[in-house]
Amino acid sequence: MDINLPDVHAEVSAIFALYEQALTGNDVALLDELFWDSPHTVRYGVAENLVGIDAIRAFRAARSPVGLARELHRTVITTYGRDAATAMTEFVRGARHGRQSQTWMRLPLPGHGGWRVVAAHVSLLPEASSP
Repeated sequence: MDINLPDVHAEVSAIFALYEQALTGNDVALLDELFWDSPHTVRYGVAENLVGIDAIRAFRAARSPVGLARELHRTVITTYGRDAATAMTEFVRGARHGRQSQTWMRLPLPGHGGWRVVAAHVSLLPEASSP
């Protein structure tokens, strides 16, 4: 298996940046589009365990659009072949430090090269931790 093929890595890096822009800009429609439209999609968050795209969409629709800006640190994107990737990052939002992981898959779907988040996890670090 080829790890970090330059063209695939560039694609995933670009879609990850688009996701971050949608997240901090509260572009709910784009966030929904970037997640796999499936009951198998999972997003475990700071205070929620969301299984299935319907639960993820309901969470996004109800979330406050205030205070979403953050800084990313130590982002690591790794691609596996041409159709799978992980994106791991640490973030700072206000005084809170956290981490986020995403599994991306290229699916036979239109738009964004077919790339979709199929699994994600977000957690906060204890108050004393920092990136």
